[in-house]
Amino acid sequence: MTTREQIVQLFRNRPGEYVSGQELSRELHISRAAIWKQIEQLRELGYEIEAQRARGYRLLESPDLLLPADLTSDLSSQLVGQQIHCVASTSSTNQLAQQMATEGVSEGLVVLAEEQTAGRGRMGRRWESPAGVNVYGSILLKPQIPPYQAPQLTFLSAVATAEVLTDLYAINARVKWPNDILVGGRKIAGLLNELSAETEQIHSLVLGIGINVNMLAEQFPDDLRYPATSVRIETGRSQPRVALVRQLLQRIDFLYAEFLEQGFAPLRRRWEALFDLLDRQVEVDLGNRKISGVIGGLEADGALRLFLPDGQVERIVAGDVRPIGQKR
Repeated sequence: MTTREQIVQLFRNRPGEYVSGQELSRELHISRAAIWKQIEQLRELGYEIEAQRARGYRLLESPDLLLPADLTSDLSSQLVGQQIHCVASTSSTNQLAQQMATEGVSEGLVVLAEEQTAGRGRMGRRWESPAGVNVYGSILLKPQIPPYQAPQLTFLSAVATAEVLTDLYAINARVKWPNDILVGGRKIAGLLNELSAETEQIHSLVLGIGINVNMLAEQFPDDLRYPATSVRIETGRSQPRVALVRQLLQRIDFLYAEFLEQGFAPLRRRWEALFDLLDRQVEVDLGNRKISGVIGGLEADGALRLFLPDGQVERIVAGDVRPIGQKR
């Protein structure tokens, strides 16, 4: 952690209490003058810090910044988030996480950015990533499973995101196959998993998550492929991102442990319970052709099972799905 983050962590460890400049100096091994400069920089970032002669400093309020010291405070996860790397700006948190994976960082690393300059969605589509309003993050996993099972973990981040959005904000977040989260038919989050593996071994799997949190309607571009929304639009007010990220990391941590212990079946059931098109008549655009049928759920490898009118079963591994009938 940086010196500023260490100071915030010390405040977090003693909520509501004063911490003397002498104690801060002793703990961080820097002068009291340097402590004062760091406190002033924290104030410039939006931290409200009270100072009293002979008592020291006390943290009163924190800004809505994604910093390791704030995120790890009260974080109860066992693996995910034990190491958190936050940056002001990056081209892509997935790329940064993949780079750090090659440098040997531990499983469970979380990379977060205030801004992405080249955020990506599925099939290379652009993901709008303005600064300071949303959540752009990536989680590094190294599961000891065969590479062909890796697509199953796409559904892990989808379930975690939808469940947490629903629990925290009482909005009806639903999953859209294969990697979007919708509220009222509008996209509120997108997921992008990227795998590094050999034939028989996974080196790393990066779960990329982008959530529209405090984005306003006028911040969305006019040429979006699908209509979009944000937590702020759905709830009518700005929401703190730290609480959302902390809950999300804890949910992913729980689901990952469950997946490693019990396999894909519990995760598949959770995802299907959040999927509005189960047992619905749909049309699937495969790019070079369109087919229709009834959605029958997920296959064991994560493919979508489609019952065709002639009774055959088609496995859908990529394509856009839209409803064309009422649920049976």
